[in-house]
Amino acid sequence: MRQKEIMLNIRPINDPEEIGDDHAASSYNTPLRPDAFELDDDEKVERIEKHFREIMTILGLDLNDDSLNGTPRRVAKMYVKEVFSGLNPKNRPHARLFENKYNYDQMLVEKDITFYSHCEHHFVPIYGKIHVAYFSSGKVIGLSKINRIVQYYAKRPQVQERLTVQIAKEMMRVLKTEDVGVVMDATHLCVASRGVGDTNSKTGTAHFSGKFTDENVKREFLNYINTK
Repeated sequence: MRQKEIMLNIRPINDPEEIGDDHAASSYNTPLRPDAFELDDDEKVERIEKHFREIMTILGLDLNDDSLNGTPRRVAKMYVKEVFSGLNPKNRPHARLFENKYNYDQMLVEKDITFYSHCEHHFVPIYGKIHVAYFSSGKVIGLSKINRIVQYYAKRPQVQERLTVQIAKEMMRVLKTEDVGVVMDATHLCVASRGVGDTNSKTGTAHFSGKFTDENVKREFLNYINTK
């Protein structure tokens, strides 16, 4: 399927206040400006530090206090170099492939990959587990690289539906196969810690392609990840 055809079927909302707690998204690509990487990381840290210091001042916090004085810098470095580092394509993991010398032709599953991301509507955490599976087309990927792909796309402002698709599409690209399945189970703090304040609910999403669209294969995958 061509990239321009892969769209999340959610109507656009022009009024930001209308979004509220709803999930709104337009495409499986993270919305980025063309000039997103003209500034280097150090310059971004400097600018974010300045603006976050202003936010804290507006909130009435005393930045002369020893506990708060370094907070703007810490937040800026965290945003650029950690929790949103997946925005920068230079951090995209290089996935080395290996020959499938064992001729293993069954499903390979890596389950319970822990991830932390941030809701792009409120910039509060999303966290949970991701399960990834694929059938080899002649090559296999190092298991740690699956984790790195998950973390790369998680470390950016996200919508869960988009994150699920991005991981699946990257696995398909790297492995040169359509036979990929991704299931995600997540807790959204925009629901748990604010708004409706529901601390028990979780959100599930999935992406199945190739062999995983077969009901028997899909059932095998789901049974496996649900087995203790």
